Amino acid sequence: DAFAALSCRKAILYHNSTPPEFFRGMNTQIARSLEWGRRQAQELAGVASVSMACSRFNAAELEAMGYRGVGVLPLMLDFDRLKLEPDRRTLRRLGDGKVNVLFVGRGVPNKRLEDVLSAFAFFQKGVQPASRLILAGSHAGVERYHAMLKVQVRNLRLKDVEFAGTLRQEELNAVYRSAGVFLCMSEHEGFCIPLIESLCFGVPVLAFAAAAVPETLDGSGVLFHEKRFQDVAEMMGRLTLDKALRQAVLARQRERFERYTAQDLEGSLRAQLAPLLA
Repeated sequence: DAFAALSCRKAILYHNSTPPEFFRGMNTQIARSLEWGRRQAQELAGVASVSMACSRFNAAELEAMGYRGVGVLPLMLDFDRLKLEPDRRTLRRLGDGKVNVLFVGRGVPNKRLEDVLSAFAFFQKGVQPASRLILAGSHAGVERYHAMLKVQVRNLRLKDVEFAGTLRQEELNAVYRSAGVFLCMSEHEGFCIPLIESLCFGVPVLAFAAAAVPETLDGSGVLFHEKRFQDVAEMMGRLTLDKALRQAVLARQRERFERYTAQDLEGSLRAQLAPLLA
């Protein structure tokens, strides 16, 4: 409301808001806040002279709300953080010969961690028994969902599943360094920075082709369009054991990462804001 009332030059940069239906039944207050936030985003259509989004997927959402001339200004990583020395203790612990399957992101319902667990169950029981699943990310505010996931781990009789929570950057870098494959089952992402982090660390990405995920990977990684958990587990096995396939996937990921890092973010920002600049 305050933003709409301002008389100055205005620009909007939209990073997306998770659809509220993902949180219904898990946290009613978060669901209501998300619904309110999306309604407010729609009410701001036409208020700013410049409207931007951090992905074409997000731009399409704004356009559906009535925004016009939405530009795309991609998210950029703080690469200095990724260059920090990985935590040695974490490297030693995870370097025990087991295949480490990784997902990084908040432990919230739209990430579909229950599907990650289901696919990992097929992987551990039928493809690679010596395996570990690491789920790195905060579950604050969705404790009910977190409890449900723990029950699922017990019901599936899974071993070596780590709910790592929030990690220091050095620990997170070590987790990436130790990962055999990054598995993403998320059904809503406005960009998904952990995919780019995986490319940076040379971790093969296997991801459900939803929301902005295909756009962020941009022809790299391995995408699937149906959640057939047994097939996903088989592909996880190929990505960790088939050296030729793994190297081919990593080569495409390096190409994507080079395109990502070569972007002229400052030039793009200046071009987007041109209508507001003297």
